[in-house]
Amino acid sequence: MKEFAGKSASATLGAWLMIAAGTALAQTSAPATHASDARAMEKFARERNCMTCHATDRTLLAPSYRAIAKRYAGQTGAAEEIARSIADGSHGKWGSIPMPASPQVAPDEAARLARWILGMAR
Repeated sequence: MKEFAGKSASATLGAWLMIAAGTALAQTSAPATHASDARAMEKFARERNCMTCHATDRTLLAPSYRAIAKRYAGQTGAAEEIARSIADGSHGKWGSIPMPASPQVAPDEAARLARWILGMAR
């Protein structure tokens, strides 16, 4: 076989196939990672008592996370506004029932929750 930059053509082809296989494997495992991250965030929301009033896909005492995500989808500063509502509470955004402040949620946790909620708009 003809050599290419000091390697045989079959060795070069083999290396490219390994790279392609690794890329394909990484792409197929990404959704599983995303799914496990989503489960972890839902568990976290339960631990912080968020799921007492909210659910991912239906209205309880408060709007579903999907409804929140759809309302804020594509808006500049949406994650910051949602995180602020989580931390400080809000009133009048979704009707007459106010959302109480969440002192049990640290600011970085509120930001993570907000990004998780916004991810449900997809």
